Amino acid sequence: MSNDNMTLKLIITDFDGTLVNTFEANYQAYADAFIQCGQKLTYDLYKQCFGYRYDDFMHVVGINDTDIQERIRKIKGEVYPFYFEYLQSNEPLINFIRAFHRGGGKTAIASTARRLNLANALRYLHLTELFDCVLAGEDVTHGKPNPEIYLKVMERMEISARQTLIFEDSEVGFEAAEASGAQCVKINQAFYEY
Repeated sequence: MSNDNMTLKLIITDFDGTLVNTFEANYQAYADAFIQCGQKLTYDLYKQCFGYRYDDFMHVVGINDTDIQERIRKIKGEVYPFYFEYLQSNEPLINFIRAFHRGGGKTAIASTARRLNLANALRYLHLTELFDCVLAGEDVTHGKPNPEIYLKVMERMEISARQTLIFEDSEVGFEAAEASGAQCVKINQAFYEY
């Protein structure tokens, strides 16, 4: 086995809670959308569902009417940018990824978020150019803890799991990263306290 096989060539990061603390912005936007649809979303219930794929989130909060689900999704996407002031960047991780990218390493985002919401947030934070590949919830059939999204990024970038490092913040994310065969760094709130 050559040493080159062990060289780090790809960094993949989750977005919500890992690269950016989006909890408050997401909660405010969802609460707004729920109210507009005659529903109520409590802070505690949202906290319990944070990081879930949208369909799983809707199931847990008990909204099974597909028309209401679609209205909430549409409204949330429209109002989300109005809450971007609540976004909190993980500067130590962003700086690390930026240095790695400048040095020729490949970088990617693998998030269960909707592509539109992800693209808007990345633009707002001026991070779009930092990533060679961005996969969103629509790009996979199975959400985390299934490793599909991580495996798809590695396949697209033509880089093996042994040469990949993943940054994650949630239990489902850790499980997906581990199942992909790559190494994983667990992000917690301390990364945002600089």
